[in-house]
Amino acid sequence: MSATLKVASWNINSVRFRREIVERFLREEAPDVLCLQETKARDGDFPHDLFAPLGYMHRAICGQPMHHGVATLSRIPFTDDLRHDWQDNGEARHIGIMLTEGAFAGLRIENVYVPAGGDIPDRTLNPKFGQKLDFVERMTRWSEGVRDRTLIVGDFNIAPLESDVWSHKALLDVVSHTPIEVAALDRLQAAGNWTDLGRRFVPAPARLYTWWSYRAKDWAASDRGRRLDHMWATADVAAQAVAHKVHEPCRSWDKPSDHVPLVTEFAA
Repeated sequence: MSATLKVASWNINSVRFRREIVERFLREEAPDVLCLQETKARDGDFPHDLFAPLGYMHRAICGQPMHHGVATLSRIPFTDDLRHDWQDNGEARHIGIMLTEGAFAGLRIENVYVPAGGDIPDRTLNPKFGQKLDFVERMTRWSEGVRDRTLIVGDFNIAPLESDVWSHKALLDVVSHTPIEVAALDRLQAAGNWTDLGRRFVPAPARLYTWWSYRAKDWAASDRGRRLDHMWATADVAAQAVAHKVHEPCRSWDKPSDHVPLVTEFAA
């Protein structure tokens, strides 16, 4: 029987405020590794007591007060705990680890939270949009040098394909789906020859969303979603992927995040 690895990624939008649904997800889905974005907690305030009883004894935390933050929780030992400052201002938006035991020893998992980029898709009028584009460009330069077996996951805050949004026409000028962002993400993907696991298992133009705005009174009825969250893999890791799922029901849980978890399963 082959060994398997299950990796989950979730922009949780405050891990302390939503600890109940994090626990529910871990008990129901039981991933080996959970990558969280937008944890919104200082390292000293991170709820380690939530994860230890569930077997996630190996934890890499990169947090800051009230904003951003990423964390990788694992049942499998890992090393490295690398932090790239792709934002170039010290914000907590990346953490990287390498698994050290079992059939997947040597696998790098990069957990990233790309900036949202503000509301105006013009870097001269909106510095946040420029910071987002520069962030992705720094990731692209890093990607050119990737040599390890690598999985990169997280909230990329870009929906690249026409079928990744509820209306391509309506969102062409909306940050997250503008042509300049899509082109930047395409360059990033090409730089590392990354495989988009979501679209490998759910080929376009099938509907595939991971985020629905809090502004919608009934998110499911309006279904104005976007695919902002992604899992990309180097070719050798992608060849081991056997299943991928977007957990949409989590969007209806008590005190939900506006994002839902992604889970990919790999077989050695």
